Amino acid sequence: MNSYKCEAVGIYLRAMTVEDTDSIVAWRNQASVRKNFIYQELFTVEGHLRWIREMVDTGKVVQFIICDLATDQALGSVYVRDIDRTHHKAEYGIFLGEDSARGRGVGTAAAKLMLRYCFEELGLHRVYLRAFADNIAAIRSYEKAGFVKEAVLRDDVCIDGVFRDIVWMAIVKES
Repeated sequence: MNSYKCEAVGIYLRAMTVEDTDSIVAWRNQASVRKNFIYQELFTVEGHLRWIREMVDTGKVVQFIICDLATDQALGSVYVRDIDRTHHKAEYGIFLGEDSARGRGVGTAAAKLMLRYCFEELGLHRVYLRAFADNIAAIRSYEKAGFVKEAVLRDDVCIDGVFRDIVWMAIVKES
């Protein structure tokens, strides 16, 4: 893997390992993180280890840890899932688990680094994502990274008995 770092924001990406399990489970179970995911069930260590075994180890998912360049502190995670090697596309996801990572461009910088990895290393042509339509900060960050809104799916998911709109966004590799 090439070096994926952003000096301006002070982050780099490294491969996720089994040793990151406790951090990932803790981050994903934070109410502030979980509320922005369609899948809102609590994470478990066993479930995450199964994710690694069945998804990451089989190449269906590529997942990295976002780290602070100065301290090596893990800040969150970025990944692509459902990698479709026939159609050269995958679904993007991110979560920031540390409060210190929020509001300073870490999400946008991590997205740009992951997109570079997707296009250069995985040979993808298209990367897409789904976000709750009311998650304005995330949508703004995705737009800064180059994603474009393609559709709004009205009442697409039901969370705690409330139907929610989903925004589909994507970026296509420039020729």
